[in-house]
Amino acid sequence: MKDFKPANKIQDLQYFGEFGGVNPSISDSSTYTFLSAKTMFDTFEGNADGCYLYSRHTTPSNLYLGEALAAMEGTETANVAASGMGAITPTILQFCEAGDHIVSSRTIYGGTYAFLKNFTPRLGIETTFVDVTKLDVVEAAITEKTKIIFCECVSNPLLEIADIEGLAKIAKKHGIPLLVDNTFSPLTISPIQLGADVVMHSLTKFINGSSDTMGGVVCGSQELIDSLRNVNDGASMLLGASMDSLRAASILKNMRTLHIRMKQHSYNALFLAEKFEADGLKTVYPGLKSHPGHELYKRMMNEQYGFGGMLTIDVGGIDKANELMELMQERNLGYLAVSLGFYKTLFSAPGSSTSSEIPEEEQKEMGLSDGLIRFSIGLDADIERTYQMMRACMEELQILEGDKSLV
Repeated sequence: MKDFKPANKIQDLQYFGEFGGVNPSISDSSTYTFLSAKTMFDTFEGNADGCYLYSRHTTPSNLYLGEALAAMEGTETANVAASGMGAITPTILQFCEAGDHIVSSRTIYGGTYAFLKNFTPRLGIETTFVDVTKLDVVEAAITEKTKIIFCECVSNPLLEIADIEGLAKIAKKHGIPLLVDNTFSPLTISPIQLGADVVMHSLTKFINGSSDTMGGVVCGSQELIDSLRNVNDGASMLLGASMDSLRAASILKNMRTLHIRMKQHSYNALFLAEKFEADGLKTVYPGLKSHPGHELYKRMMNEQYGFGGMLTIDVGGIDKANELMELMQERNLGYLAVSLGFYKTLFSAPGSSTSSEIPEEEQKEMGLSDGLIRFSIGLDADIERTYQMMRACMEELQILEGDKSLV
């Protein structure tokens, strides 16, 4: 694990543009011409390597981005999509059909939860949601109909840490693949190196980093990606969530600074988490020793990138949470917005936003309170100043007791 250097893998890729440009040329076409009808037929059947047919299949720009993401995760190849859900849902459907069963973490992104809880049962696919931090519970949920185990490395929004090595052993024991969503922890955790079979990301978040486009990727074996792209029964091909070439080129450029950005996100998040916890706030961050998964994360992580940019605090109720977020936005400390990975801090109350698809009683069961605020910590150059300003907001709203030395 310590020998795997994901940023080096990205850096080692070399692409030149058509006329020697330092960025690869963008293929701004939806369809491609052929000199012979037979080559078109072979390409349609997937047997003409290096030839392109139609942009829903793939494009040169998409392949460049996919190659970089596969290098980052250490897989044979990858397939990019128009959104994170456009990567996750076809991949799950490629593994499952009517009568099959999925074991999934109960704390996952609300859209993925809704897909597994509400949509896939219409196709005859059932899911058992479990506490992924308890390996015995995960294994006990597996049946003869189970086709995949699904989890997030760092769960959204509770920041629970999945034991990827432990889950991989269980998956291999039962002959089923482990699918991992690594959106919250790119570079910091490398699931394939820990035994996972498939890794997915919402590229919209940290990997792109500028909140200007959507994207997703599935990284895995050549066999899996070929099956997803198959014109006859490939879920990615037939469901059509294809990425635009211009967006693929944009994300590829932003990937080149990902290692720098992740270090700063992590540095700032750890600084704030330690300050908030010392102030007596109920703070959850994997870099804190108080986090139940702290030691597990340390064993899994590529330590130079830190513990990631996501943290939560609980201020006791939704009204107080809303007041604080509105005041922080007014003071230009970030934006009251969903999503994550932006250069500015983003904050939201997930119980009423990104996890609202999860029924209220299930939110309570998993420990998601309405006073929880999820922070995606930005790239602030002076994080001490940011903390002082955030603390002043909390004092003003009587979330923290005032300290004249800080005023």
